[in-house]
Amino acid sequence: MTRTARRRWSREFPGEIDGTAFGESGPVFVHGYDPPAGGKWIDSVIPGKLVAFERTTGEVLWLSPCEVGYGRGFGGGLGEPDELVLLGPSSAGHRIARMSATTGELIGAREISAFDQALVAADVCITVMPRRVSGILTSPMLEVWSHSHEGERYHQVGRAGRDLFVTYTDARRRQGVLCLDVESGEPRGTFVDPTYPVIHELACGDGLLVLLVGSRPAGARSASASSLRLEAFRTGGSAAHPLWKQELADESPDELPDSSISLDSGKLYVAHGALLEVRDGLSGRDLGEMTIPGLDERVAWSVFQGAGLLAEETRTSVFELPA
Repeated sequence: MTRTARRRWSREFPGEIDGTAFGESGPVFVHGYDPPAGGKWIDSVIPGKLVAFERTTGEVLWLSPCEVGYGRGFGGGLGEPDELVLLGPSSAGHRIARMSATTGELIGAREISAFDQALVAADVCITVMPRRVSGILTSPMLEVWSHSHEGERYHQVGRAGRDLFVTYTDARRRQGVLCLDVESGEPRGTFVDPTYPVIHELACGDGLLVLLVGSRPAGARSASASSLRLEAFRTGGSAAHPLWKQELADESPDELPDSSISLDSGKLYVAHGALLEVRDGLSGRDLGEMTIPGLDERVAWSVFQGAGLLAEETRTSVFELPA
């Protein structure tokens, strides 16, 4: 029987949410902005704000204006101990900013190249543009490498140790996964051959990489429902063969499916609307399912050691999940 996940706490955000960050311990961070009346503004960025919530109770620890605002591209995560790292648009172009996780005080900021997606870690931050993937040393906030190749377009990234996995489209408009060295950007080869019409998402963790793939290429205008499939791979090798595959139902005629994935502690979490399926990452075995109120309205969601962080448009919540 499907049960409802236990909500640890839920809090309203003073504005609209566009990103979250949290780790093994410490506060939950929620980034957002104050939308202008009518949704109209002149500049390319709206000033941002950041709220830190106590992990267990949801108490507001601090609220601060943020150097990174709302616009094109955003990434947030934890850096050195007691540091929060944010990447995104600002009043002076795109920036990387380091802030105190305890007080919200700005530690430093530096201009970087514009990007669409970012992956934040304590040693290296990765930014992605359609034609370029870049590595930025987190503490000095310096770009140290970039990768591009004629005929390739890049989409999403995931990381396992020093291996950086990048979904890409080749000249034949098929999608696969590249592997780069996260410290140097040097190519390690093709991890998954470009054979898919579209890779909607990838998730990495615990020696695993899981892809959510679709049967309809991005941009296709077919009104019929497409099929989705999960494929899991073990990282650390050069030739990738799936550990397992699992078909998923996708009744939405939209280009983007109403499904998304996250890996944590060897478990794969698959969201379909408000329903969350839990699977064993190594085998794909079904471990159960639960409903999470608000998951179908998600702006962002992530799982870390049994805590599920959910952001809706103006509200953030933490739920207890199987760890």
